[in-house]
Amino acid sequence: MTRPSAPRPWLRRRLILPVADLAAVYLGWYLAYILRYRFEVGGDIGPFNRLPWSVYQPWGLVLSGLIVVLCALEGLYTRRRNTPWFEVVYEQATSTIVGVALLTIVLYGVRPLAQSRLMLPYAAVATVLVLALVRVGDGAWQRWQRRRGIGVQRTLIVGAGEAGRAVMRNLLARPGLGYDVVGFLDDHPDKLDKAIGRWAPLGSTRQLGRLLREGGVDLVILALPWTARERIAHMVADCEARGVGVRIVPDLFQLSLNRVDSDALGGVPLLAVRQPVIQGWRLRLKRALDVGFALVSLTLTAPVLALTALAIRLEGAGPIFFRQTRVGRHGQTFTFFKFRSMVPGAEEVLPDLQAHNEAEGPIFKMRADPRVTRVGRWIRRLSIDELPQLLNVLRGDMSLVGPRPPLPSEVASYQPWHRRRLDVAPGMTGLWQVSGRSKLTFDEMVMLDLYYAENWSLMLDLRILLRTVPTVLLGTGAY
Repeated sequence: MTRPSAPRPWLRRRLILPVADLAAVYLGWYLAYILRYRFEVGGDIGPFNRLPWSVYQPWGLVLSGLIVVLCALEGLYTRRRNTPWFEVVYEQATSTIVGVALLTIVLYGVRPLAQSRLMLPYAAVATVLVLALVRVGDGAWQRWQRRRGIGVQRTLIVGAGEAGRAVMRNLLARPGLGYDVVGFLDDHPDKLDKAIGRWAPLGSTRQLGRLLREGGVDLVILALPWTARERIAHMVADCEARGVGVRIVPDLFQLSLNRVDSDALGGVPLLAVRQPVIQGWRLRLKRALDVGFALVSLTLTAPVLALTALAIRLEGAGPIFFRQTRVGRHGQTFTFFKFRSMVPGAEEVLPDLQAHNEAEGPIFKMRADPRVTRVGRWIRRLSIDELPQLLNVLRGDMSLVGPRPPLPSEVASYQPWHRRRLDVAPGMTGLWQVSGRSKLTFDEMVMLDLYYAENWSLMLDLRILLRTVPTVLLGTGAY
């Protein structure tokens, strides 16, 4: 099948985006002029201090050039793949503030007559907003192109060890990067028996030449152990001979680079295994935010909690809350709370429904589960059944954001790499929920959990919480 031809990526990065940002900054400067001189936001100007736009116009060009140069120094026009929107806007805002500060110094040196000092803060705010809108439009355009197959690289991963799975989970967590993984190669027989998430094994590494000849691969990512350096050299040569892009993951004893820390001893490089990101002051900060948010949420949702409890009670016999033993951080068990959405005794009939399980791995999911009550279907659809977990957050058993809390029976059947998801506290929501919820396979859920644990930040938590709102309201993947 012929794929649509992709535009030259350097043209967008090094010409289209800088020109668009120049226009955006200039528009922000003009909006600041409109606010100050047309609408007189900030106080009356008076007839003697009213300056025409022609006086401010050249300074708008200066500010535009300054901010675009600063954005270029931040590397915003040289990155080959999309950076998360929040990070781009943050870097643009930083460049804008520095640019406005530099322009302020220049203006005070030149001392133009009747200059309005409020123009500068107005310009900073307006510029950040307009630049953010430009990136929103650019992101929408990129997504539209990639849905049509334009600019998407068909990617083959060679090696399904820890390094290969680290690549997979990063690509799964960031679909906007534009990589379409066609599958993976590995020489270990056990890894060729089943797919990892949505990606199927395509054979041993000896099949690389055949796949390259068939022309279905644009990029090869080599994630083999360091002992395979000779094979890696041959594979790189094969890819280059076929005009196929190749990237090498520098695998250090099968450790993800996110888990490797470096130091030096008198010029001698030292490598160590980095501790989990969420610890120390970061863990305490995350815990403080969890407690504060849980208290506010319980207060605001008290009427919903009361009405749900009443509806469950009126529907029939049985407890209002569902209690279950789950596994938390470092394998510690705790009592998990939810609103009851199934008939009493639902756990006892689970073995009879295992043949209808629609999920892969050690979890059970069934769309038309006969155990779910009428009230249960509604509260599941809107995720109201999850609200009592705020009590688990207050108790410290869970966090607002984190991996899905597993059952002990699920943990017992984990593969060794699955168990790393227990390094962090489970959460009410997480990347697994905002990326598909019940539509994900178990391996994909685990890969997203590991990506979260290795890349945690407050900004990532904020992004997940913001993405959870439309996911819950639309009932995406919930059943």
